[in-house]
Amino acid sequence: MEISAAGRLEVRITAADVGKRVSVRRLTDTEDTTEKFTDTVGVLTSWDSGVLTITRKGGESVRMSESSLVAGKVVPAAPARRRGPSATYPELAHVSSRAWRPVESERLGAWELRAAAGFTRRANSVLPLGDPGLPLDEALTAVRRWYGDRGLPAYVQTATGAEGTQELLCAELEQRGWTREVTAELWVGALAPVADRADASGVELSRSADEAWLARYQRKGVSEVALKVLGSGPSVWFATVPGEGVEPAAIGRCVVDGRWAGFAAVEVDPALRRRGLGSVVMAALASRALEEGASAAWLQVEAENVGARALYSGMGFSAHHAYHHYRDGSS
Repeated sequence: MEISAAGRLEVRITAADVGKRVSVRRLTDTEDTTEKFTDTVGVLTSWDSGVLTITRKGGESVRMSESSLVAGKVVPAAPARRRGPSATYPELAHVSSRAWRPVESERLGAWELRAAAGFTRRANSVLPLGDPGLPLDEALTAVRRWYGDRGLPAYVQTATGAEGTQELLCAELEQRGWTREVTAELWVGALAPVADRADASGVELSRSADEAWLARYQRKGVSEVALKVLGSGPSVWFATVPGEGVEPAAIGRCVVDGRWAGFAAVEVDPALRRRGLGSVVMAALASRALEEGASAAWLQVEAENVGARALYSGMGFSAHHAYHHYRDGSS
């Protein structure tokens, strides 16, 4: 908190700081006489009529009265990373988008409208990396029309919690009735330790997803559109650990793109979990990615997937930013 030369806490933020990352301390309303304080760090997304809204790293919005503030200051937009490779959100957004391409896309200024017959929100949502070239309300009207013409709900994918993320856009969407349906995190880590973690000699690698791989994949009845999305990316690899039956014991997917290797669809037979098969799959894919010149890794994980988070944390991964899918409230 900001402390004056006289040793007093001071509020050193104003409405002019909307869009900046701030740290504030406020007095929490309590029923007793004991003063209690709450600290909040995030992006100041609005300051209207005496009420502030701060969006935290995970996307949650906190509203507070300016009269409750006892201290506040602007803080660096991007704290130095203590684990894993350094990267901005725009860089990772482009990399992750190239690893999961739609079958149809169209530009709206710097926004990309993506569609793939409804197969996953990522391939059927707007990626808004910059100015759409229109006022926001007009841009959202164009988005609704584009997805409506394809019989799809309108989604916008946003991010919070890192340099270059879109807290202000999240706030604007919520004000217009768009609903945040899904939140997950993108994690990053060094690639070499993943390759060194396990013996991957029994893993089969392929450039395409065969019937055995698809039999283990969580999304059953994969369509031709889904196969196109799965096979998209600069350099795609599929890993399979053979099982005793038709379905493999474990599978995984990796896309190599410059210095980055993106992991997805790491799935293990439920009867064989906690035997290190997930690590084996990732080690095989990481080794191939290293051969192609990659040095850093990324993956996406949902907050409630405790097992996956523990596995990836043990491999040296850590959260870079949260990403969200907002659905149009009128659809």
